[in-house]
Amino acid sequence: DKRVGTGKRALGFRAGLAQEEAAKARDALLTHVAPDDLLEYGLIPEFVGRLPVIVPLQTLDKQAMMAILTEPKNALVKQFQRSFALDGVELVFTDDALEAAAEEAMRHKMGARSLRTVVEDTLLDVMYEIPSHPDIKKCVVDAEAIRGRRRAILLSGGGQAVEVLEEEAHDETA
Repeated sequence: DKRVGTGKRALGFRAGLAQEEAAKARDALLTHVAPDDLLEYGLIPEFVGRLPVIVPLQTLDKQAMMAILTEPKNALVKQFQRSFALDGVELVFTDDALEAAAEEAMRHKMGARSLRTVVEDTLLDVMYEIPSHPDIKKCVVDAEAIRGRRRAILLSGGGQAVEVLEEEAHDETA
């Protein structure tokens, strides 16, 4: 007879902890949802009858998001690394970049799907520029790049930083 999403709200220093605890309690409560609960909520019987299985989804935490980025066979980071390797470029994500990507995706509140958006937004310009710059051999993504404060670091075969945008801006003004 508990209703999801009702109850007291916390204020002050413990507000964040209370919200996390409330989310965990809500996730635990959702594991017990039955077809009758959906009918009581207001869904029509014809629709509920077409749901053969009711599966609750749990809120992903930062560690789960980071695992999704790196651990599966076809993980997002591995996909981008393979794509960059086609152009002869090694793509490296620092640990703080993975953490920042997970935090940014959680801020969007769209689950694991937003991880792709975060990583693509970070690498879009770089993916466009790399094929026309054969001297680039390594791309390092750190937290600053994920947060949009700077671009990913591009390195030549000798380890020197390659500044692609400055070269192109200079060419356009000349």
